[in-house]
Amino acid sequence: MSAPTTTTTELRDDFRPAFHYAAQDTWLNDPNGLIFHDGLYHLYYQNNPLNSVWGNMSWGHATSTDLLNWTEHPVAIRFDEHEDIFSGSIVFDRHNTSGFGTAEQPPLVALYTSAYKLASALHGTQAQSLAYSLDGGYSWRKHAQNPVLTRNTPNFRDPKVFWYQGQNESYWVMVTVEALEYRVLLHKSADLLNWTELSSFGPANATGGIWECPDLFAMPVDGDPENLKWVLTVNLNPGGPNNGSAGQYFVGDFDGTTFVSHSTVTEGMGDGTREHDYQWLDWGRDYYAAVSFSDAPDDRRLMIGWMNNWDYANQIPTAPWRSPMSLARELTLRTVDGQPRLIQQVAFGSGAEPEPVSTFTLPAREIPEGTEVLDGAAGTVQRIEFSLAPDSAGEAGVVVRGNGTEGTRIGIDAQRGMLFVDRRESGATDFHESFASLDVAPLRSLDGSYELVIHVDRCSVEVFAQAGLLTMTQLVFPSAASRELSLFAAGGTATINNLTVTTYA
Repeated sequence: MSAPTTTTTELRDDFRPAFHYAAQDTWLNDPNGLIFHDGLYHLYYQNNPLNSVWGNMSWGHATSTDLLNWTEHPVAIRFDEHEDIFSGSIVFDRHNTSGFGTAEQPPLVALYTSAYKLASALHGTQAQSLAYSLDGGYSWRKHAQNPVLTRNTPNFRDPKVFWYQGQNESYWVMVTVEALEYRVLLHKSADLLNWTELSSFGPANATGGIWECPDLFAMPVDGDPENLKWVLTVNLNPGGPNNGSAGQYFVGDFDGTTFVSHSTVTEGMGDGTREHDYQWLDWGRDYYAAVSFSDAPDDRRLMIGWMNNWDYANQIPTAPWRSPMSLARELTLRTVDGQPRLIQQVAFGSGAEPEPVSTFTLPAREIPEGTEVLDGAAGTVQRIEFSLAPDSAGEAGVVVRGNGTEGTRIGIDAQRGMLFVDRRESGATDFHESFASLDVAPLRSLDGSYELVIHVDRCSVEVFAQAGLLTMTQLVFPSAASRELSLFAAGGTATINNLTVTTYA
């Protein structure tokens, strides 16, 4: 990855988020090893324990009881002279199939990619390795016979492992990628140590960048446990819908051997002409490497992504830390236009809704052409919920974190049928030439209206549109004094059907 550059933007710690996890004083990227175990959500992640830019890849570690408040722990699995510790996953080996624990004390097993260095006989290759923990995930021992799965190739990585419960046979399944081939590989094992290849999937849909960080899981459609579909997610860099890092998903069937997609677009595949027909996890520039938790309570499918973009990841103006995670999201499958689509909502643990400092509501009324500051609705950390009808306006929406000269515009382009996030005047943008952007996503109205929920934190906005059918995640770096919330309409008038602002800071 590129080295940091000097800009005129001052590095600041007041961008530290209130509700998004960020390391105390180091770099982080991909979430790894997400698991709920012994009453705690464990978030491991790619971490440089020595600096606030990418390098020395290790697994950092944080825990939470509620997905809202996180406690950082010492580095879990550290790089050494032979390998960097790239992305992977953790499973609870409750039946001790690996033999690393006992029946009374089964282990947690981490499966990660060894990125071998010059000091290793395997240098230049990537392979899958194991580490195990007998104390609930706080200390880890590498398996003496690593790696457990290799193809002797340089870009074979990112194992996500789960237990497949078949009608006639049950076993562990590992989902990996050959990143430059745009292929997802499936292997099986009885003991997490010996692996047999099952099948592969891809190339398919977006192939504008390398494939990374896959995931595969079953979900009921419309809440019906008798109608299960499998969802395969795969992240790619670059090649996202707004020229950034991104994640896409496929819905289909998995029989224990082969995943068959029912949502692959064949015409124009990979040439960039059909990106609006692909299914994206997020349409923003700053949601990448998203993977889901193992063993989440009540069989919830919870996912976290890295909230940054490889174009400018090393340069964002935060200190002494760099890069936050997204809020946790709960995923469900809902039938939309006859097809199952992922729905995403912000997820906190039971009873974990943060305590607000104020609430502002606005009844239905017209939004005149221009920009109107809402007195009593200012804040830096907020949840903004509203329904809007564009009426005669060409564009309408809200400006968050504004001060009269800067702000992030979030709204609807009615003529084009688009949601947009405009951060060109959002605050600090000069740290990288590609950061200032106007990003869009196709969005249809519901009976002429658009429902948006916007989660604003000190350096980000996460937009959930039409009850979570579409999301956009963007970093922003406003001045500390930019606290205003405004309504705007351009080219005519619009109607705000309702608006509620919950302010936390």
